[in-house]
Amino acid sequence: METVTKLTNELVASYAQFGGINHLDGKNLPSKRVVTMLAQDLLRLLFPGFFDEKLIHSSEIKVETAALLDAVLGKLEDEIRKSLEYNPPAGLAKKDIAHEAHRLTVEFLGRLPCIREVLQTDVEAAFNGDPAAASKDEILVSYPFVEAIAVQRLAHELYQKDVPLIPRIMSEWAHARTGMDLHPGAKIGSHFFVDHCTGTVVGETCVIGQHVKMYHGVTLGAKSTAAGQLLRGKKRHPTIEDHVTIYPGATILGGETIIGAGSTIGGNVFIMDSVQPNSLVIYDGLDMRVLEKGQKNAALDFQI
Repeated sequence: METVTKLTNELVASYAQFGGINHLDGKNLPSKRVVTMLAQDLLRLLFPGFFDEKLIHSSEIKVETAALLDAVLGKLEDEIRKSLEYNPPAGLAKKDIAHEAHRLTVEFLGRLPCIREVLQTDVEAAFNGDPAAASKDEILVSYPFVEAIAVQRLAHELYQKDVPLIPRIMSEWAHARTGMDLHPGAKIGSHFFVDHCTGTVVGETCVIGQHVKMYHGVTLGAKSTAAGQLLRGKKRHPTIEDHVTIYPGATILGGETIIGAGSTIGGNVFIMDSVQPNSLVIYDGLDMRVLEKGQKNAALDFQI
């Protein structure tokens, strides 16, 4: 007991000395455990039957959905309330926080059908873009990409509603599970697919168009974050236009950088300047080259 007392005194002393990593006597924060459980339940609502332990019959789907929605609504509303109490939006009175939490929760859950519509295009893009995929069922039950993009699209809805903390908790849970870091602030168009997932990073202010395919190890990042919080709210990450393919290990940086529609970015290239539409960017082991698609015979045989 004496040993435990000594260890306790030393640890409590460190709480006083290094108070920047404590959260004591403050406002209640959203629960990471509850938010991650909610993310799993939301996946069940988005993909009925794929994230459940038992088969759901169509005759039961309305009852099952109503019960799950009711549970999610209550828990999510409570977590959003805690988020708003932690960092209330300007002009929101304390007495109105509970009502606002309910409104935001209902609005968010009302967006699930629209999110499902976009996710169906992502699954189609994965199936059409991967000859190793035996079926769409296989993609849904085994591809980490599905969880990563589904959670990102959910978190993005909350991010757009300025809900504090919860979107990032959700996306970091998916990051830990899938190896793909998709910030909830990123705007991602339909028919999106990342093959293999691992190590892919998409920054907060990225804008990604439709029919974009990426591979593992791609970074869509900022040129520099040395200015720290002074950069908050500014466009720091690139824009990827429609029908772009980005191969493994490519790094594309900067808020003013635009990869033009129809372009193909080869593996291991490093880009900080915009690329015209229908370009082919390759690294040949010595230099990076930017070619027009018509010059592809002078380059390597990339999929374009």
